[in-house]
Amino acid sequence: MSGMKLLSLNVGRATPVPYTDHPSGKTGIDKQPVDGPVRVAAPGFKGKGPSGVAGDAVCDQRVHGGDDQAVYAFAREDLDRWERELGHSLRNGAFGENLTTSGLDVSGALIGERWRIGADLVLEVTCGRIPCQTFAGHLGEQHWQKRFTQYGVPGAYLRVIEPGEISAGDAIEIVHRPEHDVTVAVQFRAATLERSLLPRVLTAGDALHYEALANARKYVEKYGS
Repeated sequence: MSGMKLLSLNVGRATPVPYTDHPSGKTGIDKQPVDGPVRVAAPGFKGKGPSGVAGDAVCDQRVHGGDDQAVYAFAREDLDRWERELGHSLRNGAFGENLTTSGLDVSGALIGERWRIGADLVLEVTCGRIPCQTFAGHLGEQHWQKRFTQYGVPGAYLRVIEPGEISAGDAIEIVHRPEHDVTVAVQFRAATLERSLLPRVLTAGDALHYEALANARKYVEKYGS
C-alpha cells in the first residue's frame, strides 16, 4: 500500500481527572501531537514499564504499558468515521493513540505484522485495544465502551522489535506479514463479542499479546477448538 505515513505522533502528560479509578486520580490519555524526533523503545514488563514512547505518561500500569502494549496506533480514516458518527471533530491523538496513521488499515493489520517507521523503528502488531472507563470518561460519550466495541475497529497495540526515533510525517512500510489470517479486528471480536473465534486466534501464536494468548488457550482447554 503506497502513501502510508505517520500523520501525527502524540504523547500525554499525567493529568488529574474525575473519571479514572486509578488511585493517583491521573491519566495520560489526553495525548497531544508533537513534531519529534521522539525515541521509541521497549519499556519493560507490564506493571513495571511505562509507555514505549519517550515522554508519554502511563498512569494506570495495571492495564496499560509494558512491552506488548508499548505503542498504540489508530488510523486517521477511522477517526474521520467517528467524527461523522459523533457529529463533532476529533483531533489527532483524541483516542489516546500515540500514532495517528494515514493510508494504513490499522485494525485490518495482521497480528504479528511488522511496520518500519522512519529509518530505524520496527514495531510488531500484538492485539486490539479494549475500551476502558477512562476512555469513556475522556470522550464524554454515553455508552461509549459498548459503542466502540460494537463498531469493531479498535486500533492496534504494538511491541518494539527495533528501537528508533520517529517524527510526524515519517513514512510507514509494512516489512513483514505472517501467513495466518488473524487481524486485529478478528482478535478484538474474539476477546469481546465473539469468543467462539478464540481458537482461530491461536493461529497467530506468540505474536499475540501475552494476555490475549493466555485467554485463548484457556478457552480452548475448556471448550475445545
